[in-house]
Amino acid sequence: MTAPREIAADLASLRISIANAYFAGNRQAWVLIDTGVAGHARTVIQAAAARFGENSRPNSIILTHGHFDHAGNALELARHWNVPVYAHPLEFPYLTGESAYPHKDPTVGGAMAFMSRFFPSRTVDISDVLRDLPPTGVVPGLEGWLTIPTPGHAPGHVSLWRERDATLVAGDALATANLDSWLGVLTMRPVISRPASPFTYDWEAAAASVQSLASLNPFVLAAGHGEPISGPRVADELARFAREFTPPEHGRYVAEAAQANEHGVVYEPPAPPDNLPKIAAGVVAGVFVVAGVMYGRRVRAQKKASDL
Repeated sequence: MTAPREIAADLASLRISIANAYFAGNRQAWVLIDTGVAGHARTVIQAAAARFGENSRPNSIILTHGHFDHAGNALELARHWNVPVYAHPLEFPYLTGESAYPHKDPTVGGAMAFMSRFFPSRTVDISDVLRDLPPTGVVPGLEGWLTIPTPGHAPGHVSLWRERDATLVAGDALATANLDSWLGVLTMRPVISRPASPFTYDWEAAAASVQSLASLNPFVLAAGHGEPISGPRVADELARFAREFTPPEHGRYVAEAAQANEHGVVYEPPAPPDNLPKIAAGVVAGVFVVAGVMYGRRVRAQKKASDL
């Protein structure tokens, strides 16, 4: 049975494929923060049983945002536990099928940008179980935590904050691994980094959100991607990251953000040319040409040998 790893008092993390889910609370009252990539609901249920006991269930499921790697198991888990799923209202269009997120931007470059070509833009329709997060910031079903709007990576993105011990669950407002680097993705070396670049639609808002989180001076920093980090240096490292925050050098949303409202995406800047598919097609064609030439040579050689 998979057991989540405790990272702070009454808070544990579980890596599900490429993203993290968090179990906040104790056996008397707990919530699940994010749900991972679809197809892993059973893993989450087993992890909950390992941490809180068999047949335990959360008071609610909280989504930092609705991207596929955070909301993928939300509907199955909500139905299994018979609990509501809460998200910011600006995420509703993407969680009800009304809208897709802004298009991914693979031209931004880097490891995650390359992989993003194979990731979906839409998530599941969870209309039946979806509820509004309270505008007061209160986390339904869990005392001592608050939600903080942190848009930029997604229109209705929120982070979660517990003031008594300076614990921050930042979702994808930032990462604790360098997702733009292949080495960073492979090793997941802990380092505070910008959010996944190809999915971030507004870099100005993303920078403001990081600055807002840095002002909290967290002791524990848990993100959607990368290992949670903690200690007295976290606040200083996050403050320095916020001061030096820079968007990628190029990309669809670097100079101009997409625009969204309560109904979803209403404007996207023009997409820059993406040459990689053409390059890949050329490489594949070249491979077939070389293979054809070599096959022809082998056939001719065999024919020549048989004639002798």
